[in-house]
Parts: sequence; structure tokens; C-alpha cells
Amino acid sequence: MKATAKAHTNIALVKYWGKRDESLILPMNNSLSLTLDGFYTTTSVEFHNELTEDRFYLNDKAVVDKQYDRVSSFLSLIRNSAGKDNLFAEVHSTNHVPTAAGFASSASGFAALAAASARALNLDIDDKALSALTRQGSGSACRSIYGGFVEWEKGTQADGSDSYAVPVAPADHWDIRVAAVVLSSNAKKVLSREGMKRTVETSPFYSSWVDSIPSDLKQIKAGIQNKDFEKVGSIAEMNCLKMHATTLAANPPFSYWHDTTMAVMHAVQELRESGIPAYFTIDAGPNVKVLYLPEDEETLEQSLREVPGVNDVIVSKAGQGISYL
Repeated sequence: MKATAKAHTNIALVKYWGKRDESLILPMNNSLSLTLDGFYTTTSVEFHNELTEDRFYLNDKAVVDKQYDRVSSFLSLIRNSAGKDNLFAEVHSTNHVPTAAGFASSASGFAALAAASARALNLDIDDKALSALTRQGSGSACRSIYGGFVEWEKGTQADGSDSYAVPVAPADHWDIRVAAVVLSSNAKKVLSREGMKRTVETSPFYSSWVDSIPSDLKQIKAGIQNKDFEKVGSIAEMNCLKMHATTLAANPPFSYWHDTTMAVMHAVQELRESGIPAYFTIDAGPNVKVLYLPEDEETLEQSLREVPGVNDVIVSKAGQGISYL
């Protein structure tokens, strides 16, 4: 029983930040993302009757730390759903995403793991159910089941049965681009889960953040439908800044930004002032993602590479959802 799946990472334009239930990974607010073709994970899962425990290999190296525990626990959820609790798996995963540096490697990783595991066990579920299952491995991973623009509905049920991602517009709806500006490949000091929890529990700005989300979502979805780049970009940038403001007010306060993060943000603003429409967004890490239109790609990429401290600029188009290899 073996299957291989490929999943792309996504960048949230309206951020997911904070949980109402830690164990089920139920968010405090809806979020909206764009799946990217430039970053992805390919995962093969094979269940063996003779195995007595799961085996997990990431980029050809055996994993035995907390990351292994997280993967094995998630596999147990899928085993339980398939009624095969005593069947263990060997997992080989290749990440084409800088791990734990703000590029949501867990999103593509758990989406690929969920899809491959479910197919290997012949689990008969649709994409909505697969998204809800994937959510329990990594929240943002539920959005990577689909391509293009995707909304994760927070749901209201205590059991999480109505918390899953839904497609908003397919990858071919609009040729909008994202430049990933790589500043650091080092693991961040405050992991996303820890940062969310601290912010929810201690930041006085947090309730205002949650209250602002419905308006952001309504406006950005209208912008996507109408292909209004200025509207989509400005809302994404503003939403990003609001999210990061909540971390500065947490106790103790923290920030994912580096000096170069700020320099890239300023460079994007200067590009806009010079007549090139571009907008930034930043997840829980130092790296910056820049939204732009295809006709400005050459100029924008060159300008970003000239910012001191920038290691690389990787351009992406809208990506597809889960595929099987």
C-alpha cells in the first residue's frame, strides 16, 4: 500500500493567527491564501504489515525528534479514519521549501503527507474532508489541498467538522505573481505555534485583529474576483502589518523581522512610489513575499536583489492543488 503526493505551499494574504482550540487546530478567524508553484513538498507513504513503528525520512535523513512525533501522531489520525490503527508506515518526504524560516514548509509537508497517506490506505474522502483532516496536522496545510486562491473557514462546531478550506478562484483565474525574498534560512526563535499562543493570551491588540478580519476578507475576495491588484495588494499588506503588530504587544513581546526585513519593506514602498505596483506580506518569519504583476517581474526582481542582506529572490506563479505521482 503505497502512494506519492505533491503539495505546494501557500502564502496567506489574510492571515491565520491564533487558535480557539489548540488540539484540533481550530482558528480564531477565517484566512485566505494563494497557493504558490515555486515551493512544494513531495511525499511517499508506504504502509508495511511488518513495521512496528513509523519511519520518517526528510530530505533522505531519518527524523527522530519532535518533528517525527508530530508526523507519527498525524499518521495515527489517518490510520484511525481508515480503521487500520495497527498498520505503520515508512514516509519519505522531500522539501523544496526552507524549513522553519517563514515559508510555511509545514503547509506543503502535511498536505502532501495527508494526501499520500489517505490514498495509500484507500481512504474514500473528498477534498473537503481531506482538508479538514490535514488541518489537524498543520493549520495552514488545509489550504494547500487546493490551488489558486483559497479560504480557510474557521467553523463554529466544537469538533472542528466545519473547519476546512474551500477554493475561491483557481490558479488560472489571474496571473498574479509572488517574489519570495530570502533573507535567512535559519530556524526562527519563536515557532508559529508558540507565537500564536502567546499573542492570543497576552496581546491587548489581539481582539481588534480578529474583529478586523471579516471586512478584510470581503474586500480582498471582491478584489480577486475583479482582478483589482491595488485592492488585493493593499489589503494583504495592511493585514500583514496588523498581524505583526499583535506580536509586538504580546508579553513578552517578540518580532519575526530582521533589519533586512524592514529594508525590503521600504524597497517595496519605493517601487510603488516609482510607479511599479508591488505589495509585501510576511508570515511568521523574517522573509518577505512581494505581490506583483508579470509585466514588472524583471524590474522588481532586480531591485529586490540589490537590497543589502538579501540572499535570493525566487519568483512564483499561482500553484495547483494536490497532485499524485
